[in-house]
Amino acid sequence: MKFELSAGCCVCLASIALLTVVGCNEGGTPPSVTSQPEVSDSSGNLDVESRQFEFEYAAEIQGVPKDASVRIWFPVAESNPQQTVEMLSSDVPGELTLHRDANYQNQIGFVEQQMDGDGNIPFGIKYKINRIEAGTDGSELSLNPKEKGLFLSANAMVPVEGKPLTLLADKQLPEDPVDAGLLLYDTVESHMTYDKSKPGYGKGDAVWACDSQTGNCTDFHSLFISLARSQQIPAKFEIGFPIPTGQQNGKVGGYHCWAWFHADGVGWTPVDISEADKNPSMKDYYFGKLSADRVTFSKGRDIELVPKSEHGPLNYFVYPYVEVDGEPWPKEKIKLNFSFQETQ
Repeated sequence: MKFELSAGCCVCLASIALLTVVGCNEGGTPPSVTSQPEVSDSSGNLDVESRQFEFEYAAEIQGVPKDASVRIWFPVAESNPQQTVEMLSSDVPGELTLHRDANYQNQIGFVEQQMDGDGNIPFGIKYKINRIEAGTDGSELSLNPKEKGLFLSANAMVPVEGKPLTLLADKQLPEDPVDAGLLLYDTVESHMTYDKSKPGYGKGDAVWACDSQTGNCTDFHSLFISLARSQQIPAKFEIGFPIPTGQQNGKVGGYHCWAWFHADGVGWTPVDISEADKNPSMKDYYFGKLSADRVTFSKGRDIELVPKSEHGPLNYFVYPYVEVDGEPWPKEKIKLNFSFQETQ
């Protein structure tokens, strides 16, 4: 298998290391990386909650017709201040290339294949991950104009005006952005209930969330981001997977997401409002902290895939996206299989 970066791709050191590890063989286990960064939070404190585990990101594209042209995009996890990521093995059809989207610099895996006969296309990536409890991330104390514009702008389902702002009609926001973030956090948590029974949940539609007062993590955090940006507080969406607590291995049923907001001179502060709503005793914790029971795969909304897809940007990017003969392949024909194994 050959690994390539697309022309114009922005390459960081983490990507170079990833390419070095992954490019060894197809489906085998490459040599381990001998140098790993220390596990610490942004203040340098080494005595923090952490989890070490292997994570398998696997799927099977089912019922693909003979001679069909198949294109597969999927997010590729990588290291950031909250996690260290090493790719252990890969088993994908054809030639895998790595790319980055222009806005958020997410790493995107892409495979294109002409189907030889009717059937299924399995693939899988296995990672070794060291995740720490996250606090305020001071690695970006200020944002450049492009970043600030990106994290203050509306997304397709995250407006910066209109219905969501009615929640702030009787509120006076503090001048300090962190205090203001806390008020917005409390506003969303008190307005919404974690409930996936109403049709329309899970799209991350801030207007729907405001109206329904229910939803899952995408809905909670879309509403929070909408409110924050409306008050000129940069905010971003992050998505990945929860790692079950109280067990050493098992299946991971689906995604989890959370949000961050930025204050100059402070950096990025995390919030996990849906978890706070499900666990009221943890409400104070989930403003400014993220437990280590998760892994990040991408950030941002309205993701422009690279190479460009036939059907525009993705609402968010955590599961494989597949086009067969130029048309989106039905989700029910993409069998997902995510799992983890504790290593410490």
